[in-house]
Amino acid sequence: MKFRHEYKHAINLSDMMCLERKLSAICRYDSHAEADGTYFIKSLYFDNYLDKALREKIDGVNFREKFRIRYYGNDTSFIRLEKKSKIDGMCNKVSAPISARMCEDIIHGNIDFMLESNIPLMQEFYAKMHYQMLRPKCIVGYTRKCFVHPMGNVRVTLDYGIGGSTNVNAFLNPGLRFVNTFRGAILEVKWDEYIPSVIMDAVQTHCRHSAAFSKYAAVRI
Repeated sequence: MKFRHEYKHAINLSDMMCLERKLSAICRYDSHAEADGTYFIKSLYFDNYLDKALREKIDGVNFREKFRIRYYGNDTSFIRLEKKSKIDGMCNKVSAPISARMCEDIIHGNIDFMLESNIPLMQEFYAKMHYQMLRPKCIVGYTRKCFVHPMGNVRVTLDYGIGGSTNVNAFLNPGLRFVNTFRGAILEVKWDEYIPSVIMDAVQTHCRHSAAFSKYAAVRI
């Protein structure tokens, strides 16, 4: 399992516009984004009746994980089941493709099909939906502008317009409305073993501090 470095903090919209200008000069847009470098993300998060994932995030538990289902824009032909893990400030993500039908089945608790899967992530999710009693809790939606740099496999994202919904049954509905939960933006920088100094210099903002901000936690709270 490969873990990556992650640097994350909340910024204001003025900071975001300044960062966009600087990053545009030294990075390129993610190839999967629109012409302006943006795409809209919808994520359905899972937790148990004790809010295990939420409480571990708030309490700063050193090793934690959460499961989500994600797709981009309104394209339900490309949906991913994801598990994100964190330990000692390092992050890892594993994913597996699922169909819109599978997604609907999972939302409604019809999960026996995962038991027959040969994908380890599907098998693990099936088991934890049983013994941890994971259930869909909320949907998070936001716009992301993504920059990439080949040295160090660096990925810089600016997430804004962050909103949430508890109408989990409408996850695949293109008309789903979100309630705004955060008025600023979230800067995230991820890299492997090395990050070029030009990138680290570019993402510095005045009077901001690295913080373990969680979009899931913001929406739930």
